[in-house]
Amino acid sequence: MFDFDATLPFMALQFLLLAALLNVIFYKPLTKVLDDRDNYIRTNTLDAKERLAKAERLAQEYEQQLADARRQSMVVAEAAQADAKKITSQKIAEAQQEAQAQREKAAIEIEQQKQAAMISLEQQVDGLSRQILEKLLGTTVA
Repeated sequence: MFDFDATLPFMALQFLLLAALLNVIFYKPLTKVLDDRDNYIRTNTLDAKERLAKAERLAQEYEQQLADARRQSMVVAEAAQADAKKITSQKIAEAQQEAQAQREKAAIEIEQQKQAAMISLEQQVDGLSRQILEKLLGTTVA
């Protein structure tokens, strides 16, 4: 069935030569391209993961800074409200004191005017009493 003559080694040599030639011309460049592509994908994937991690870190930092800024603004707003309440209460107290002082001054002026009116009325009453007595008695009362 099989004939082992000189063509078998020649065919084996041709096969080996073809395998070596295909290896040099086709397989090595193809494996190099595949390896380069694999390395490119691997490095891009690592870079993307690093960038994603960095972006997440930056987002967390910005969130923290935003939260800090909100807290600080709340503290400033509360301090401003407290100052406004303090100033308002001081102004109200000053206004109440001024109003009380004006009431006291007005009360003193009214009392003085009342005293002056009473003195004037007493003098008028005395004068009228004398006039009545003089008219009734007809003499000058001393």
